Amino acid sequence: MTDVTAARARPAIPLSVKLAMGFVALFVLFALFGHALTPHGFRDTSLFDRLKPPGTEGYPLGTDARGRDLLARLVTGAQITLVVAIVGTLIGAILGSLLGILAAARRGKTEAVIVAAIDVQASLPIIIVALFMLAMFDNSFTLFLLLVGLNGWEVYARLMRGATLQAKESGYVTAIRALGASPARIYLRHVLPNILNIALVQFTVNLPLTILLETALSFLGLGVQPPLTSLGQIMSEGRDRLMTAWWLTLLPGAIIFCLALSVSMIGDWLRDRLDPTLRSER
Repeated sequence: MTDVTAARARPAIPLSVKLAMGFVALFVLFALFGHALTPHGFRDTSLFDRLKPPGTEGYPLGTDARGRDLLARLVTGAQITLVVAIVGTLIGAILGSLLGILAAARRGKTEAVIVAAIDVQASLPIIIVALFMLAMFDNSFTLFLLLVGLNGWEVYARLMRGATLQAKESGYVTAIRALGASPARIYLRHVLPNILNIALVQFTVNLPLTILLETALSFLGLGVQPPLTSLGQIMSEGRDRLMTAWWLTLLPGAIIFCLALSVSMIGDWLRDRLDPTLRSER
């Protein structure tokens, strides 16, 4: 009976989520080891091999207008997209979570300043922020990572502030405070472990949004700049040849679509498992 109860307590992973996990794993392997599939570098050009279609000998996925191997460029683009998505989302998650916890812990003027910053950030369109930062500073990969990371931190700050306020007024924290525990011990040992799930759930929600944001900015020329490349930039380079060289846009677009959809499905599944509110409603 115990085994049956345990099996019911741990519902099986849906097939759709398993397929999504498989695609994400395949994407990561492609990004890490994909260069072994082609002898060409992602910047190698050949004027004699321009706009070769998929299936051409030596170029299984074809070439672009400068004769560069599309497979090699997709591998490099996948690497950049993976780094930007994970690091950018982590920057926003860490910054927003810390500010949210700080606002709930300090209250007063500190909380007022952070709440005002949250409201300002929530009202600014990311494209306007990107144009402003690119006008003020030289466009670099580090700046782009910071730009992506700063987008969405206010969501974490708002969520973690509310969760911290609720946790610090709970009975067990009140009892620990009455026993003389220091504020640092209370927050690090008792409050933070009980609210981390909220940040993790939001991370899984933001990750596909970050992927799409990177793609959109790179497509508009505001993202990753040459000599680096990303999936969004590859799509942008092929947009003028949709009829004559469809593979330049379709292949990176299909990868981005499947990746964002897969990560979103995994995020929804994790949210249902980790979010205590959703779990209690069921």
